[in-house]
Amino acid sequence: MQLDQRDIEILRVLTREGRITKAALADRIGLSPTPCWDRLRKLEKAGLIEGYGARVNLRKLAPHVTVFVAVEIADHTAASFRAFEEAMERYDEVVACWALGGGFDYILQIVTRDIDAYQRLIDAMLDARIGLSRYFTYVVTKPVKGGGVPPFDILLSGE
Repeated sequence: MQLDQRDIEILRVLTREGRITKAALADRIGLSPTPCWDRLRKLEKAGLIEGYGARVNLRKLAPHVTVFVAVEIADHTAASFRAFEEAMERYDEVVACWALGGGFDYILQIVTRDIDAYQRLIDAMLDARIGLSRYFTYVVTKPVKGGGVPPFDILLSGE
């Protein structure tokens, strides 16, 4: 799909303000509502917009800890990678999981009530025999930057 500056601006605005009205979005990017809505539907249909959601301030919601875990799995077969990835879907505390190239196989982002709950989760994963062989824990002490707007101009510049 070929994007122009207005499409990119729609993506940029929605990334910051997912609840903006269609009329306000159209005004913000300098289009009338109908062409803006057509572009928005086109972006959704193309899969560039995967969904809409709220950013919840967990610090105000409940005590919690965020942990990043670098994971190595025991067996490097396609079936083992698939089994591990399928297992990650079963753990609600695993809020993100990325496959990596390089030293570790995966990095997990885990949110639990406290470190004790985190360790119980890791123990359960080890007991479940999902292929987890080694893990390295990194506790987040404070958020510095996150949930930012992707650098659309850099990604699309072709340089």
